[in-house]
Amino acid sequence: MKTNTDPNPLMKKINLTTVPADETASPKGRFRLFRQNISAAIWAGNGEKSHGAACPFEVELVRLPPRAVNWPYHAHSAQWEFYMVVSGRGQVRTPAGKVEVREGDCFVHPPGEPHQLTNTGAVDLIYYVIADNPASDSCHYPDSDKWKFPGQPKPVRVTPAECYDGEE
Repeated sequence: MKTNTDPNPLMKKINLTTVPADETASPKGRFRLFRQNISAAIWAGNGEKSHGAACPFEVELVRLPPRAVNWPYHAHSAQWEFYMVVSGRGQVRTPAGKVEVREGDCFVHPPGEPHQLTNTGAVDLIYYVIADNPASDSCHYPDSDKWKFPGQPKPVRVTPAECYDGEE
């Protein structure tokens, strides 16, 4: 019996060893992580051109060095995020306080819940984050009162105004 070795043209498949780990770091280095954007890599098809619509969810494998923080404390307006810790130890900050996390722990941040993850261990904290990737998601940074809006390259500070101010 002959086995078909041709890949299924409808199935997207990659290997993590082919996905580059991109570093993101703040100017002073407090916020620093390395992430492999698995969903972008699988959708691109190992270097091929994009295949139409974007993936409806985002999957990243993240490596957070010791004492590093993943992002400034922030809340998404529409996005859900699921975290699964593969190895290491850390601390999650939410409005309810700080919670210790370790290998095997899984947790979810719903839209509107500010969150932040810090590596409190002596080795890298490695985790997956899966997000539902809504097109209209904006992000609020409560500690600095900034907003990041879709399509805008940088966060902004918003000043309250009356509805008709500047309209007439």
